[in-house]
Amino acid sequence: MGPLISCDDLPVTTSPPPPTEPTEPTGHTGHEHASHGHAAGGPSGHAHGHGHSHGHGPAAPVSKHLRRVISAVLIPFAAAVFVGLVVLWPGGAPAHQRTGVGFDRQTQQGKVVALADIDCKSVNAAQVPPPGGAPTPGGPAQTPPGGACKRATVEVGTGPDKGRVFFEIVQPGAPRQLEKNQEVVVAYAPDAPRDLQYSVIDLNRKFPMALLAGIFAVAVVVVGRMRGLFALIALVVSFGVLTLFILPAILQGSNPLVVAVVGASAIMLIALYMCHGLTARTSVAVLGTLVSLLLIGLLGSLFIDWAFLSGNTDDNTGLIHGLYPDIDMSGLLLAGVIIGSLGVLDDVTVTQTSAVWELHQADPKMGSRALYRAAIRIGRDHIASVVNTLVLAYAGAALPLLLLFSIANSSMGTVANSELVAEEIVRTLVGSIGLVASVPVTTALAALVVSADRPGPAAAAPVTGAPPARGGRGRRRKR
Repeated sequence: MGPLISCDDLPVTTSPPPPTEPTEPTGHTGHEHASHGHAAGGPSGHAHGHGHSHGHGPAAPVSKHLRRVISAVLIPFAAAVFVGLVVLWPGGAPAHQRTGVGFDRQTQQGKVVALADIDCKSVNAAQVPPPGGAPTPGGPAQTPPGGACKRATVEVGTGPDKGRVFFEIVQPGAPRQLEKNQEVVVAYAPDAPRDLQYSVIDLNRKFPMALLAGIFAVAVVVVGRMRGLFALIALVVSFGVLTLFILPAILQGSNPLVVAVVGASAIMLIALYMCHGLTARTSVAVLGTLVSLLLIGLLGSLFIDWAFLSGNTDDNTGLIHGLYPDIDMSGLLLAGVIIGSLGVLDDVTVTQTSAVWELHQADPKMGSRALYRAAIRIGRDHIASVVNTLVLAYAGAALPLLLLFSIANSSMGTVANSELVAEEIVRTLVGSIGLVASVPVTTALAALVVSADRPGPAAAAPVTGAPPARGGRGRRRKR
């Protein structure tokens, strides 16, 4: 556990430097600021070069007045988020009668216990291909008469019918092939004839998915250490807010936009402060993220209404609308835009705030304009990479849809005008505008805060052979 020791655990070094050591220029003063970025009363005496902090890192201190100003903004905001969570808390998703369509089916776990070859003719599984030999779009794979099929014996492993056995016919051209001892997911249709009540609808992928998640968690903790551990905890909390608050509240009939704003704000506060500490630097990142989220919400609402996007464009959204007709589907689309942009926004705002803080530590004499100009150059590089990442992520998710348009020889204008693609375009561009705006907004806020810092006369004193007074250091530890 040696590498996980915080700066507060390090001993205080008070011995002066050797007499032959010259007085350091401005950059050394910045490290002196960095070495006292601790809570009041905590021992310190070592400067560190890493950019992020978790309550004890090298972030430059800010004055008591600025801490009060930041608190005056963030405390009411956090209180409003808490009140919103309490008022809108759903208490669980509403019950409904299952339709047996899509994901709204009763499912159980099963296992293939036997697999045998069988003639497709004997089970009436062969189908004559349509004229031209082309498969029916969206339909099952076509098999010529007399093909070799497989009959899988599947045993139900969970539920009231545990141990029950049924048969599943697998055609050779089917996209999902079964193997003996393979874990599967079976659907249960209680109203169907007994021999047709169970059917295989998917494969059980829990083990490889859990293994991949474990590898991810180990990699994050090994590389990020305590910061990585807190990031994983924040990820679990964020997923909890999404599944326990946002989704059930929308299903209960609450306004999706309001729910998304409250839920995203809660995730932002928890994730940023948990990962980066209760510091002024984190608070500035929170403010920059909040401003950008508000911009995304306004632009998203405007263009979703202007482009007449209903949010009901596929089987899943149609099923949701059929089960819960009171849900505002266009509001649900806007909620998805806000939540989807939040993760990338956090990255941009934290990076820009850290850049400003590090520049100030390197040269504490830089004014707000000089800090802004230096940090915005870093932000421009970040904008280019992040926007490209966001666009490619949405394009990759919609790749099968784009292939269908390509097969149909549709023009680019026709593709962009379709509601399915228009949703992704609006989602991408609105989120990208918010990301672009977050860079100058967060950089300006950070430059104003850190340049207006007045930690006290001891912090501004030049570095000499004698160590600074302990009383001044204690005041500068607060951030």
